[in-house]
Amino acid sequence: MARDESKSGQATGKPIWPRIPAEFVRAMLAGHSALGLAFAALIYLVCFSGSIAVFTQEYGRWEQPAGPILNQASPQAADAAFRAVLAKNPKAHDLFVRLPEPTYPRLSVQGDDAQGREHTWVADAAGRIVREQKTPWTRFQVDLHTVLHLPRAWGGFIVGLTGVALLSSLVSGVLSHPRVFKDAFALRWGGSKRLQEADLHNRISVWGLPFHLVVSLTGAFLGLTTIIVGVLALATFKGDTAKAYALFAGPKVADDPRPAAQVIDLAQVLANLEAAYPKARPSYLFVEHPGEAGQHASVALITPGRLSRGELVVVGGDARPLGAVGYESGSVGLRVLSTLTPLHFGWFGGWPVKVAYFLLGLGLTAVTSSGVAIWLARRRDKGRPAPRWERVWIAFVWSQPVAYAASALAALFLPVPPVAIWGAATLAASATAAFWTPAAISLRLRAATAGLLALTACAHVAVNGARLDDGAGWVVDAGLLLAALVLAGSIYKPGRRPIVQADMAR
Repeated sequence: MARDESKSGQATGKPIWPRIPAEFVRAMLAGHSALGLAFAALIYLVCFSGSIAVFTQEYGRWEQPAGPILNQASPQAADAAFRAVLAKNPKAHDLFVRLPEPTYPRLSVQGDDAQGREHTWVADAAGRIVREQKTPWTRFQVDLHTVLHLPRAWGGFIVGLTGVALLSSLVSGVLSHPRVFKDAFALRWGGSKRLQEADLHNRISVWGLPFHLVVSLTGAFLGLTTIIVGVLALATFKGDTAKAYALFAGPKVADDPRPAAQVIDLAQVLANLEAAYPKARPSYLFVEHPGEAGQHASVALITPGRLSRGELVVVGGDARPLGAVGYESGSVGLRVLSTLTPLHFGWFGGWPVKVAYFLLGLGLTAVTSSGVAIWLARRRDKGRPAPRWERVWIAFVWSQPVAYAASALAALFLPVPPVAIWGAATLAASATAAFWTPAAISLRLRAATAGLLALTACAHVAVNGARLDDGAGWVVDAGLLLAALVLAGSIYKPGRRPIVQADMAR
Protein backbone atom coordinates (compact mmCIF):
# COMPACT_ATOMS: atom_id res chain seq x y z
CA MET A 1 0.00 0.00 0.00
CA ALA A 2 1.04 3.61 -0.32
CA ARG A 3 3.22 5.08 2.39
CA ASP A 4 1.27 6.72 5.20
CA GLU A 5 3.19 9.18 7.41
CA SER A 6 1.87 10.79 10.58
CA LYS A 7 3.25 13.93 12.21
CA SER A 8 5.48 11.87 14.44
CA GLY A 9 6.76 9.98 11.45
CA GLN A 10 7.53 13.22 9.62
CA ALA A 11 9.34 14.61 12.66
CA THR A 12 11.78 11.70 12.70
CA GLY A 13 11.99 11.56 8.93
CA LYS A 14 10.86 7.91 8.95
CA PRO A 15 7.50 6.61 7.75
CA ILE A 16 5.41 4.62 10.18
CA TRP A 17 4.59 2.14 7.41
CA PRO A 18 7.61 0.95 5.44
CA ARG A 19 7.60 1.08 1.70
CA ILE A 20 6.69 -2.08 -0.15
CA PRO A 21 9.93 -3.32 -1.73
CA ALA A 22 10.11 -2.70 -5.47
CA GLU A 23 11.16 -6.32 -6.04
CA PHE A 24 7.98 -7.53 -4.33
CA VAL A 25 5.83 -5.22 -6.44
CA ARG A 26 7.51 -6.42 -9.64
CA ALA A 27 7.02 -10.05 -8.61
CA MET A 28 3.33 -9.46 -7.90
CA LEU A 29 2.89 -7.65 -11.22
CA ALA A 30 4.57 -10.51 -13.06
CA GLY A 31 2.37 -13.04 -11.27
CA HIS A 32 -0.73 -10.95 -11.94
CA SER A 33 0.07 -10.77 -15.66
CA ALA A 34 0.92 -14.47 -15.89
CA LEU A 35 -2.30 -15.57 -14.16
CA GLY A 36 -4.43 -13.19 -16.18
CA LEU A 37 -2.97 -14.30 -19.49
CA ALA A 38 -3.01 -18.02 -18.68
CA PHE A 39 -6.70 -18.02 -17.71
CA ALA A 40 -7.86 -14.94 -19.66
CA ALA A 41 -10.36 -16.64 -21.97
CA LEU A 42 -11.82 -18.86 -19.23
CA ILE A 43 -12.07 -16.01 -16.72
CA TYR A 44 -13.77 -13.82 -19.31
CA LEU A 45 -16.24 -16.56 -20.28
CA VAL A 46 -17.07 -17.43 -16.67
CA CYS A 47 -17.48 -13.76 -15.68
CA PHE A 48 -19.65 -12.91 -18.69
CA SER A 49 -21.83 -16.01 -18.35
CA GLY A 50 -22.12 -15.40 -14.60
CA SER A 51 -23.38 -11.86 -15.17
CA ILE A 52 -26.09 -13.22 -17.47
CA ALA A 53 -26.96 -16.10 -15.10
CA VAL A 54 -28.03 -13.67 -12.36
CA PHE A 55 -31.46 -13.50 -14.04
CA THR A 56 -31.89 -17.25 -14.53
CA GLN A 57 -35.35 -17.37 -12.94
CA GLU A 58 -36.53 -14.48 -15.12
CA TYR A 59 -35.24 -16.18 -18.29
CA GLY A 60 -37.28 -19.29 -17.47
CA ARG A 61 -40.39 -17.15 -17.12
CA TRP A 62 -39.52 -15.26 -20.33
CA GLU A 63 -38.94 -18.44 -22.30
CA GLN A 64 -42.32 -19.87 -21.29
CA PRO A 65 -44.44 -16.84 -20.36
CA ALA A 66 -47.84 -18.56 -20.47
CA GLY A 67 -49.46 -19.26 -17.11
CA PRO A 68 -50.71 -20.36 -14.78
CA ILE A 69 -49.06 -17.77 -12.54
CA LEU A 70 -49.49 -18.65 -8.87
CA ASN A 71 -48.58 -16.66 -5.78
CA GLN A 72 -48.87 -19.84 -3.74
CA ALA A 73 -50.05 -23.42 -4.04
CA SER A 74 -51.99 -25.37 -1.43
CA PRO A 75 -50.50 -28.57 -0.01
CA GLN A 76 -53.33 -30.45 -1.70
CA ALA A 77 -52.43 -28.94 -5.09
CA ALA A 78 -48.77 -29.90 -4.67
CA ASP A 79 -49.77 -33.48 -3.82
CA ALA A 80 -52.19 -33.66 -6.76
CA ALA A 81 -49.53 -32.45 -9.22
CA PHE A 82 -47.04 -34.92 -7.79
CA ARG A 83 -49.43 -37.84 -8.20
CA ALA A 84 -50.42 -36.78 -11.72
CA VAL A 85 -46.79 -36.83 -12.90
CA LEU A 86 -46.06 -40.06 -11.01
CA ALA A 87 -48.95 -41.67 -12.88
CA LYS A 88 -47.10 -40.98 -16.15
CA ASN A 89 -44.26 -43.21 -14.93
CA PRO A 90 -45.07 -45.18 -11.74
CA LYS A 91 -41.51 -46.55 -11.71
CA ALA A 92 -39.88 -43.12 -11.53
CA HIS A 93 -36.78 -43.12 -9.33
CA ASP A 94 -37.43 -39.60 -8.04
CA LEU A 95 -39.60 -36.52 -8.63
CA PHE A 96 -38.80 -32.87 -8.01
CA VAL A 97 -41.75 -30.71 -6.97
CA ARG A 98 -41.10 -26.97 -7.16
CA LEU A 99 -43.53 -24.71 -5.29
CA PRO A 100 -44.41 -21.14 -6.31
CA GLU A 101 -42.17 -18.38 -4.94
CA PRO A 102 -41.80 -14.66 -5.72
CA THR A 103 -38.95 -15.20 -8.20
CA TYR A 104 -40.66 -18.12 -9.95
CA PRO A 105 -44.46 -18.15 -9.47
CA ARG A 106 -45.13 -21.61 -10.95
CA LEU A 107 -46.08 -25.02 -9.56
CA SER A 108 -44.07 -27.62 -11.47
CA VAL A 109 -43.03 -31.27 -11.20
CA GLN A 110 -39.93 -32.72 -12.84
CA GLY A 111 -39.38 -36.42 -13.49
CA ASP A 112 -38.36 -39.08 -16.00
CA ASP A 113 -40.68 -40.90 -18.37
CA ALA A 114 -40.60 -44.66 -19.00
CA GLN A 115 -37.78 -44.18 -21.54
CA GLY A 116 -35.64 -42.25 -19.07
CA ARG A 117 -36.18 -38.83 -20.71
CA GLU A 118 -36.55 -35.93 -18.32
CA HIS A 119 -39.65 -33.72 -18.42
CA THR A 120 -40.99 -30.83 -16.35
CA TRP A 121 -44.74 -30.32 -16.10
CA VAL A 122 -46.57 -27.15 -15.02
CA ALA A 123 -49.73 -27.38 -12.92
CA ASP A 124 -52.57 -25.01 -12.06
CA ALA A 125 -53.88 -23.97 -8.64
CA ALA A 126 -55.78 -27.26 -8.29
CA GLY A 127 -52.72 -29.35 -9.13
CA ARG A 128 -53.93 -30.30 -12.62
CA ILE A 129 -51.16 -30.67 -15.23
CA VAL A 130 -51.55 -27.90 -17.79
CA ARG A 131 -48.52 -28.18 -20.08
CA GLU A 132 -44.96 -29.33 -20.35
CA GLN A 133 -42.36 -26.72 -19.46
CA LYS A 134 -39.67 -26.20 -22.10
CA THR A 135 -36.89 -23.74 -21.32
CA PRO A 136 -33.81 -24.99 -23.23
CA TRP A 137 -32.07 -21.62 -23.44
CA THR A 138 -32.38 -21.04 -19.70
CA ARG A 139 -30.85 -24.45 -19.04
CA PHE A 140 -28.12 -23.77 -21.61
CA GLN A 141 -26.88 -20.56 -20.02
CA VAL A 142 -26.88 -22.10 -16.52
CA ASP A 143 -24.82 -25.09 -17.67
CA LEU A 144 -22.41 -22.87 -19.57
CA HIS A 145 -21.59 -20.90 -16.44
CA THR A 146 -21.49 -23.80 -13.99
CA VAL A 147 -19.89 -26.63 -16.00
CA LEU A 148 -19.05 -25.16 -19.45
CA HIS A 149 -21.25 -27.90 -20.97
CA LEU A 150 -18.63 -30.48 -20.06
CA PRO A 151 -19.18 -33.61 -17.94
CA ARG A 152 -20.26 -32.25 -14.56
CA ALA A 153 -17.21 -33.38 -12.58
CA TRP A 154 -14.72 -31.98 -15.09
CA GLY A 155 -16.69 -28.84 -15.90
CA GLY A 156 -17.18 -27.95 -12.24
CA PHE A 157 -13.49 -28.52 -11.57
CA ILE A 158 -12.42 -26.22 -14.43
CA VAL A 159 -14.86 -23.49 -13.36
CA GLY A 160 -13.68 -23.79 -9.74
CA LEU A 161 -10.06 -23.61 -10.83
CA THR A 162 -10.92 -20.51 -12.85
CA GLY A 163 -12.39 -18.98 -9.69
CA VAL A 164 -9.13 -19.68 -7.86
CA ALA A 165 -7.16 -18.06 -10.70
CA LEU A 166 -9.45 -15.02 -10.63
CA LEU A 167 -9.13 -14.68 -6.86
CA SER A 168 -5.33 -14.96 -7.07
CA SER A 169 -5.26 -12.44 -9.89
CA LEU A 170 -7.30 -9.97 -7.86
CA VAL A 171 -5.02 -10.27 -4.83
CA SER A 172 -1.82 -10.02 -6.88
CA GLY A 173 -3.29 -7.08 -8.81
CA VAL A 174 -3.87 -5.13 -5.59
CA LEU A 175 -0.41 -6.00 -4.24
CA SER A 176 1.25 -5.00 -7.50
CA HIS A 177 -0.19 -1.47 -7.32
CA PRO A 178 0.76 0.05 -3.92
CA ARG A 179 -1.19 3.24 -4.66
CA VAL A 180 -4.29 1.50 -5.98
CA PHE A 181 -6.53 2.63 -3.09
CA LYS A 182 -5.00 6.08 -2.76
CA ASP A 183 -5.59 6.67 -6.48
CA ALA A 184 -9.05 5.12 -6.43
CA PHE A 185 -10.57 8.16 -8.18
CA ALA A 186 -7.58 9.25 -10.27
CA LEU A 187 -8.42 9.07 -13.97
CA ARG A 188 -6.03 10.42 -16.58
CA TRP A 189 -8.32 11.55 -19.40
CA GLY A 190 -7.24 13.26 -22.59
CA GLY A 191 -3.81 11.68 -22.82
CA SER A 192 -2.60 8.25 -23.83
CA LYS A 193 -5.40 5.81 -24.59
CA ARG A 194 -3.45 3.02 -22.92
CA LEU A 195 -3.12 5.06 -19.72
CA GLN A 196 -6.84 5.82 -19.79
CA GLU A 197 -7.64 2.13 -20.15
CA ALA A 198 -5.16 1.21 -17.41
CA ASP A 199 -6.71 3.75 -15.03
CA LEU A 200 -10.22 2.52 -15.80
CA HIS A 201 -9.07 -1.10 -15.36
CA ASN A 202 -7.59 -0.29 -11.94
CA ARG A 203 -10.50 1.89 -10.81
CA ILE A 204 -13.21 -0.67 -11.68
CA SER A 205 -11.10 -3.32 -9.96
CA VAL A 206 -10.97 -1.26 -6.76
CA TRP A 207 -14.54 0.03 -6.80
CA GLY A 208 -15.93 -3.47 -7.15
CA LEU A 209 -13.27 -5.27 -5.11
CA PRO A 210 -15.58 -6.58 -2.34
CA PHE A 211 -17.94 -8.00 -4.96
CA HIS A 212 -15.07 -9.43 -7.02
CA LEU A 213 -13.60 -11.19 -3.99
CA VAL A 214 -16.97 -12.61 -2.92
CA VAL A 215 -17.96 -14.05 -6.31
CA SER A 216 -14.50 -15.46 -7.04
CA LEU A 217 -14.19 -17.08 -3.60
CA THR A 218 -17.72 -18.53 -3.60
CA GLY A 219 -17.33 -19.63 -7.21
CA ALA A 220 -14.11 -21.46 -6.37
CA PHE A 221 -15.80 -23.27 -3.47
CA LEU A 222 -18.89 -24.21 -5.50
CA GLY A 223 -16.84 -25.41 -8.45
CA LEU A 224 -14.35 -27.39 -6.40
CA THR A 225 -16.93 -29.11 -4.21
CA THR A 226 -15.87 -32.54 -5.40
CA ILE A 227 -12.21 -31.86 -4.54
CA ILE A 228 -13.11 -30.33 -1.17
CA VAL A 229 -15.29 -33.31 -0.23
CA GLY A 230 -12.52 -35.67 -1.35
CA VAL A 231 -10.00 -33.91 0.90
CA LEU A 232 -12.53 -33.99 3.77
CA ALA A 233 -13.01 -37.72 3.21
CA LEU A 234 -9.27 -38.36 3.26
CA ALA A 235 -8.76 -36.31 6.41
CA THR A 236 -11.76 -37.59 8.36
CA PHE A 237 -13.10 -40.85 6.94
CA LYS A 238 -9.99 -42.57 5.49
CA GLY A 239 -11.05 -41.73 1.95
CA ASP A 240 -14.69 -42.85 2.24
CA THR A 241 -16.46 -40.11 0.21
CA ALA A 242 -19.89 -41.63 0.92
CA LYS A 243 -19.48 -40.78 4.60
CA ALA A 244 -18.30 -37.27 3.70
CA TYR A 245 -21.32 -36.61 1.49
CA ALA A 246 -23.60 -37.99 4.23
CA LEU A 247 -22.70 -34.93 6.31
CA PHE A 248 -24.70 -32.82 3.85
CA ALA A 249 -27.63 -35.20 3.32
CA GLY A 250 -29.31 -35.35 6.71
CA PRO A 251 -30.82 -38.49 8.28
CA LYS A 252 -30.23 -41.63 6.22
CA VAL A 253 -33.22 -43.60 4.97
CA ALA A 254 -32.46 -47.20 4.02
CA ASP A 255 -33.43 -48.39 0.54
CA ASP A 256 -36.37 -50.78 0.59
CA PRO A 257 -37.77 -51.62 -2.88
CA ARG A 258 -40.81 -53.44 -1.54
CA PRO A 259 -44.13 -51.77 -2.48
CA ALA A 260 -45.36 -49.29 0.12
CA ALA A 261 -48.88 -49.48 1.55
CA GLN A 262 -49.48 -46.04 0.02
CA VAL A 263 -47.56 -43.36 -1.83
CA ILE A 264 -46.13 -40.63 0.39
CA ASP A 265 -48.72 -37.90 1.07
CA LEU A 266 -47.13 -34.54 0.22
CA ALA A 267 -50.10 -32.60 1.59
CA GLN A 268 -49.51 -34.20 4.98
CA VAL A 269 -45.73 -33.65 4.63
CA LEU A 270 -46.25 -29.92 4.11
CA ALA A 271 -48.79 -29.70 6.94
CA ASN A 272 -46.40 -31.40 9.37
CA LEU A 273 -43.51 -29.12 8.33
CA GLU A 274 -45.65 -26.01 8.73
CA ALA A 275 -46.38 -27.07 12.30
CA ALA A 276 -42.71 -27.81 13.03
CA TYR A 277 -41.27 -24.76 11.20
CA PRO A 278 -43.99 -22.07 11.34
CA LYS A 279 -41.68 -19.25 10.23
CA ALA A 280 -40.32 -21.03 7.14
CA ARG A 281 -41.70 -21.30 3.60
CA PRO A 282 -41.30 -24.56 1.62
CA SER A 283 -39.47 -24.06 -1.67
CA TYR A 284 -39.25 -27.54 -3.16
CA LEU A 285 -39.69 -31.23 -2.35
CA PHE A 286 -37.37 -33.90 -3.73
CA VAL A 287 -39.14 -37.24 -3.45
CA GLU A 288 -37.02 -40.38 -3.78
CA HIS A 289 -38.29 -43.90 -4.51
CA PRO A 290 -41.97 -42.91 -4.52
CA GLY A 291 -44.26 -45.88 -3.97
CA GLU A 292 -41.57 -48.01 -2.33
CA ALA A 293 -41.26 -48.87 1.35
CA GLY A 294 -38.07 -46.79 1.45
CA GLN A 295 -39.68 -43.67 0.00
CA HIS A 296 -38.81 -40.32 1.56
CA ALA A 297 -38.61 -36.63 0.70
CA SER A 298 -36.07 -33.86 1.21
CA VAL A 299 -37.82 -30.52 1.65
CA ALA A 300 -36.14 -27.10 1.37
CA LEU A 301 -37.49 -24.54 3.83
CA ILE A 302 -36.70 -20.85 3.30
CA THR A 303 -36.74 -18.55 6.31
CA PRO A 304 -37.41 -14.93 5.25
CA GLY A 305 -34.67 -12.50 6.19
CA ARG A 306 -31.86 -15.09 6.28
CA LEU A 307 -29.00 -15.21 3.80
CA SER A 308 -29.27 -18.91 3.12
CA ARG A 309 -30.37 -21.32 0.44
CA GLY A 310 -32.69 -22.78 3.07
CA GLU A 311 -32.84 -25.58 5.57
CA LEU A 312 -33.15 -29.11 4.20
CA VAL A 313 -35.45 -31.43 6.18
CA VAL A 314 -35.73 -35.16 5.50
CA VAL A 315 -39.23 -36.60 5.81
CA GLY A 316 -40.07 -40.30 5.96
CA GLY A 317 -42.68 -42.18 3.96
CA ASP A 318 -45.17 -41.68 6.79
CA ALA A 319 -44.89 -37.88 6.29
CA ARG A 320 -43.17 -37.32 9.64
CA PRO A 321 -39.95 -35.23 9.74
CA LEU A 322 -36.86 -37.31 10.49
CA GLY A 323 -34.45 -34.40 10.99
CA ALA A 324 -32.70 -31.47 9.33
CA VAL A 325 -29.30 -31.27 7.64
CA GLY A 326 -28.43 -28.16 9.66
CA TYR A 327 -27.94 -25.49 6.99
CA GLU A 328 -29.70 -23.00 9.26
CA SER A 329 -29.47 -24.73 12.65
CA GLY A 330 -26.27 -26.75 12.52
CA SER A 331 -22.56 -26.00 12.68
CA VAL A 332 -20.96 -22.77 11.52
CA GLY A 333 -19.48 -24.59 8.56
CA LEU A 334 -22.88 -25.77 7.32
CA ARG A 335 -24.38 -22.32 7.81
CA VAL A 336 -21.56 -20.71 5.83
CA LEU A 337 -21.94 -23.35 3.11
CA SER A 338 -25.61 -22.49 2.84
CA THR A 339 -24.80 -18.86 2.01
CA LEU A 340 -22.49 -19.64 -0.92
CA THR A 341 -25.10 -20.04 -3.67
CA PRO A 342 -27.18 -16.92 -2.92
CA LEU A 343 -24.01 -14.89 -2.36
CA HIS A 344 -22.48 -16.06 -5.62
CA PHE A 345 -25.50 -15.51 -7.85
CA GLY A 346 -27.08 -12.55 -6.07
CA TRP A 347 -30.26 -14.51 -5.35
CA PHE A 348 -31.21 -12.51 -2.28
CA GLY A 349 -32.69 -9.08 -1.78
CA GLY A 350 -34.85 -9.06 -4.91
CA TRP A 351 -34.43 -7.00 -8.08
CA PRO A 352 -32.11 -4.29 -6.67
CA VAL A 353 -29.49 -6.87 -5.71
CA LYS A 354 -29.83 -8.71 -9.02
CA VAL A 355 -29.36 -5.53 -11.03
CA ALA A 356 -26.34 -4.60 -8.89
CA TYR A 357 -24.82 -8.07 -9.39
CA PHE A 358 -25.43 -7.84 -13.13
CA LEU A 359 -23.69 -4.47 -13.44
CA LEU A 360 -20.83 -5.44 -11.13
CA GLY A 361 -20.42 -8.70 -13.03
CA LEU A 362 -20.16 -6.83 -16.31
CA GLY A 363 -17.59 -4.57 -14.64
CA LEU A 364 -15.50 -7.61 -13.70
CA THR A 365 -15.89 -8.90 -17.26
CA ALA A 366 -14.62 -5.54 -18.55
CA VAL A 367 -11.67 -5.69 -16.15
CA THR A 368 -10.69 -9.07 -17.60
CA SER A 369 -11.06 -7.85 -21.16
CA SER A 370 -9.13 -4.62 -20.60
CA GLY A 371 -6.36 -6.39 -18.71
CA VAL A 372 -5.37 -8.40 -21.76
CA ALA A 373 -5.82 -5.37 -24.01
CA ILE A 374 -3.48 -3.32 -21.79
CA TRP A 375 -0.84 -6.06 -21.88
CA LEU A 376 -1.04 -6.18 -25.69
CA ALA A 377 -0.84 -2.38 -25.91
CA ARG A 378 2.22 -2.39 -23.64
CA ARG A 379 3.89 -4.86 -25.99
CA ARG A 380 3.14 -2.58 -28.91
CA ASP A 381 4.60 0.44 -27.09
CA LYS A 382 7.78 -1.53 -26.41
CA GLY A 383 8.23 -2.33 -30.08
CA ARG A 384 7.00 -5.95 -29.82
CA PRO A 385 3.48 -5.74 -31.25
CA ALA A 386 1.27 -8.82 -31.54
CA PRO A 387 -1.38 -7.67 -34.02
CA ARG A 388 -2.73 -11.16 -34.61
CA TRP A 389 -3.41 -11.69 -30.89
CA GLU A 390 -4.95 -8.22 -30.64
CA ARG A 391 -7.47 -9.21 -33.32
CA VAL A 392 -8.06 -12.65 -31.79
CA TRP A 393 -8.73 -11.24 -28.34
CA ILE A 394 -11.14 -8.50 -29.38
CA ALA A 395 -12.99 -11.00 -31.61
CA PHE A 396 -13.35 -13.47 -28.74
CA VAL A 397 -14.50 -10.75 -26.34
CA TRP A 398 -17.33 -9.64 -28.62
CA SER A 399 -18.13 -13.17 -29.78
CA GLN A 400 -19.94 -13.91 -26.52
CA PRO A 401 -22.61 -11.18 -26.70
CA VAL A 402 -23.20 -12.17 -30.34
CA ALA A 403 -23.37 -15.89 -29.53
CA TYR A 404 -25.71 -15.42 -26.56
CA ALA A 405 -28.07 -13.24 -28.60
CA ALA A 406 -28.02 -15.63 -31.56
CA SER A 407 -28.73 -18.68 -29.39
CA ALA A 408 -31.63 -16.92 -27.63
CA LEU A 409 -33.17 -15.91 -30.96
CA ALA A 410 -32.76 -19.40 -32.42
CA ALA A 411 -34.30 -21.00 -29.31
CA LEU A 412 -37.58 -19.21 -30.08
CA PHE A 413 -37.98 -21.01 -33.41
CA LEU A 414 -35.56 -23.90 -33.93
CA PRO A 415 -35.53 -27.33 -32.25
CA VAL A 416 -31.74 -27.13 -32.15
CA PRO A 417 -29.80 -27.27 -28.86
CA PRO A 418 -28.87 -23.68 -27.95
CA VAL A 419 -25.30 -24.78 -27.18
CA ALA A 420 -24.88 -25.73 -30.86
CA ILE A 421 -26.00 -22.26 -32.00
CA TRP A 422 -23.79 -20.65 -29.36
CA GLY A 423 -20.78 -22.67 -30.48
CA ALA A 424 -21.32 -21.91 -34.16
CA ALA A 425 -21.81 -18.20 -33.48
CA THR A 426 -18.71 -18.08 -31.26
CA LEU A 427 -16.59 -19.66 -33.98
CA ALA A 428 -18.03 -17.40 -36.68
CA ALA A 429 -17.47 -14.23 -34.64
CA SER A 430 -13.97 -15.31 -33.60
CA ALA A 431 -13.11 -16.00 -37.25
CA THR A 432 -13.46 -12.29 -38.02
CA ALA A 433 -9.97 -11.92 -36.52
CA ALA A 434 -8.61 -13.27 -39.81
CA PHE A 435 -10.21 -10.53 -41.91
CA TRP A 436 -10.80 -7.31 -39.99
CA THR A 437 -8.83 -4.88 -37.85
CA PRO A 438 -9.53 -4.67 -34.09
CA ALA A 439 -11.56 -1.47 -34.59
CA ALA A 440 -13.69 -3.05 -37.31
CA ILE A 441 -14.19 -6.24 -35.28
CA SER A 442 -15.41 -4.32 -32.26
CA LEU A 443 -17.76 -2.09 -34.22
CA ARG A 444 -19.25 -4.79 -36.39
CA LEU A 445 -19.76 -7.35 -33.65
CA ARG A 446 -21.33 -4.73 -31.41
CA ALA A 447 -23.66 -3.81 -34.28
CA ALA A 448 -24.51 -7.49 -34.82
CA THR A 449 -25.24 -7.94 -31.10
CA ALA A 450 -27.50 -4.88 -31.01
CA GLY A 451 -29.44 -6.10 -34.03
CA LEU A 452 -29.82 -9.64 -32.68
CA LEU A 453 -30.96 -8.43 -29.25
CA ALA A 454 -33.59 -6.13 -30.76
CA LEU A 455 -34.74 -8.88 -33.13
CA THR A 456 -34.97 -11.37 -30.24
CA ALA A 457 -37.18 -9.04 -28.20
CA CYS A 458 -39.47 -8.30 -31.15
CA ALA A 459 -39.66 -11.97 -32.15
CA HIS A 460 -40.50 -12.99 -28.59
CA VAL A 461 -43.40 -10.54 -28.46
CA ALA A 462 -44.59 -11.66 -31.90
CA VAL A 463 -44.51 -15.34 -30.91
CA ASN A 464 -45.83 -15.01 -27.34
CA GLY A 465 -47.67 -11.70 -27.31
CA ALA A 466 -51.09 -13.28 -26.87
CA ARG A 467 -49.76 -15.58 -24.11
CA LEU A 468 -47.58 -13.18 -22.12
CA ASP A 469 -49.34 -13.82 -18.82
CA ASP A 470 -46.11 -13.38 -16.85
CA GLY A 471 -44.92 -9.79 -16.51
CA ALA A 472 -41.32 -10.99 -16.30
CA GLY A 473 -41.52 -11.69 -20.04
CA TRP A 474 -42.18 -8.03 -20.77
CA VAL A 475 -39.40 -6.97 -18.40
CA VAL A 476 -36.82 -9.20 -20.11
CA ASP A 477 -37.90 -7.97 -23.56
CA ALA A 478 -37.54 -4.37 -22.37
CA GLY A 479 -34.09 -5.21 -21.02
CA LEU A 480 -33.06 -6.70 -24.36
CA LEU A 481 -34.20 -3.58 -26.21
CA LEU A 482 -32.39 -1.34 -23.72
CA ALA A 483 -29.17 -3.33 -24.16
CA ALA A 484 -29.56 -3.04 -27.94
CA LEU A 485 -29.96 0.74 -27.68
CA VAL A 486 -26.91 1.05 -25.42
CA LEU A 487 -24.78 -0.92 -27.86
CA ALA A 488 -26.11 1.03 -30.83
CA GLY A 489 -25.34 4.28 -29.01
CA SER A 490 -21.77 3.13 -28.44
CA ILE A 491 -21.32 2.62 -32.18
CA TYR A 492 -22.99 5.55 -33.86
CA LYS A 493 -21.48 8.67 -32.37
CA PRO A 494 -21.18 12.12 -33.99
CA GLY A 495 -17.91 12.46 -35.87
CA ARG A 496 -17.17 8.74 -35.98
CA ARG A 497 -16.25 7.36 -39.38
CA PRO A 498 -18.78 5.04 -41.03
CA ILE A 499 -18.44 1.45 -39.98
CA VAL A 500 -17.49 0.38 -43.50
CA GLN A 501 -14.33 2.50 -43.16
CA ALA A 502 -13.28 0.90 -39.89
CA ASP A 503 -10.94 -1.54 -41.63
CA MET A 504 -8.64 1.42 -42.30
CA ALA A 505 -8.28 2.17 -38.57
CA ARG A 506 -4.86 1.74 -37.03
